[in-house]
Amino acid sequence: MEIAKLTDITRVYKIGEVKTRALNGVDLSIGEGEFMTLVGPSGSGKTTLLQLIGCLDMPTAGKVFINDQEATSMNRNQRADLRKGTIGFIFQFFALVPTLTAYENVELPLLLMGKKNNHKARVMELLEAVGLADWAKHRPDQMSGGQQQRVAVARALSVDPLLILADEPTANLDTKNGEQIMDIMKKLNEETNTTFIFATHDPRVIKYAKRIVTLEDGKIVKDEEQ
Repeated sequence: MEIAKLTDITRVYKIGEVKTRALNGVDLSIGEGEFMTLVGPSGSGKTTLLQLIGCLDMPTAGKVFINDQEATSMNRNQRADLRKGTIGFIFQFFALVPTLTAYENVELPLLLMGKKNNHKARVMELLEAVGLADWAKHRPDQMSGGQQQRVAVARALSVDPLLILADEPTANLDTKNGEQIMDIMKKLNEETNTTFIFATHDPRVIKYAKRIVTLEDGKIVKDEEQ
């Protein structure tokens, strides 16, 4: 099953009179259950590509399909609805709500989707999966960076997304915590068949990948399994 497909993608940013071509004629298909990384030097286009897959940005030319739906033909509200039910995000700086507990941060996407059933079992199941069931009542400022990122992983999974997108998820973690996070995500990938895509420079992330897509100057120059 194909989770995402991008065809002949170009993305040009214009700042004043200066145009920057971040992506140039990219084609990419992503299947169900993949565990893949987008790699390349700074400015290669990997973060832009991740944002397009996540429907956080739209291409200057080309088409983006998510779960057989053409995101490029949707308006902003329709793309937001597509993201809410299909895509989870994990960011470099955790992006947790500082005034909410771990439990409340994981529960938040469910509330935003208008799901009014009792969420306790689902939220606690996810906190247990990332090893933080005993930290459910703690706020982010009471947790380490590694613990905060584990909450972010649980939050991304709360709505049972088909696709998780992670932008440098280990960049602010030490080696031990970085590897713990990757072990957790790899295990979840294997158990739930959720697709994970990472944009990263980190060798700790790359070594876990089943598929590595390398970008240079806005183009895919290598796409290989490992």
